[in-house]
Amino acid sequence: MELKGQLKSISCDYFTGHTLITCETEAAAAPHLEKLQGVPLAITFKKFRKKRSLDANAYYWVLVAKPGDKLNLSKPHLHNILLRRYGQPEVIDGKMIYLVLPDTDQGARKADEAETYHIKPTSEVKTGRNGERFRTYVMLRGSSTYSTEEMAHLIDGLVSECKEAGIETATPEELSRMLELYEANRKRKGKTE
Repeated sequence: MELKGQLKSISCDYFTGHTLITCETEAAAAPHLEKLQGVPLAITFKKFRKKRSLDANAYYWVLVAKPGDKLNLSKPHLHNILLRRYGQPEVIDGKMIYLVLPDTDQGARKADEAETYHIKPTSEVKTGRNGERFRTYVMLRGSSTYSTEEMAHLIDGLVSECKEAGIETATPEELSRMLELYEANRKRKGKTE
């Protein structure tokens, strides 16, 4: 069971040393939780984030294939290009993450086709002690971590790129219907989370 709520208080049981946690949920959860009272549970706390619609995600990946086919690029390569243009940097403690890779054709191809990580090249190239050149990259977040707004920005960028290339994305009516379904689904999930 997953619930949306807030942590209200934390205290320590003086006798056992165990932590006592009080949470408030947005939805009525008591009927569902009563049967779990006294049963060992696996408890996970994480910051709430609006989930993306599966419709929007499916639309994105169907649409990625169209310019990829036209430009003879793989889906991962085009996905990385789009993340570089419209994506979000990975940030830790308010700072972007940078990494340095050999500045070679092989290194660039590997970065372009990567599926498990996403990096964006910068113009900064350094020369190592042995004369080898290294390019600095910015680490990007994968789209699976995007909020609704971030995913909408990525999809808008993809649609714009498709239109510029003369690739049909969908009719305005289809897009409007998809966006209405997406918004209705997002609102419905917001009430149940």
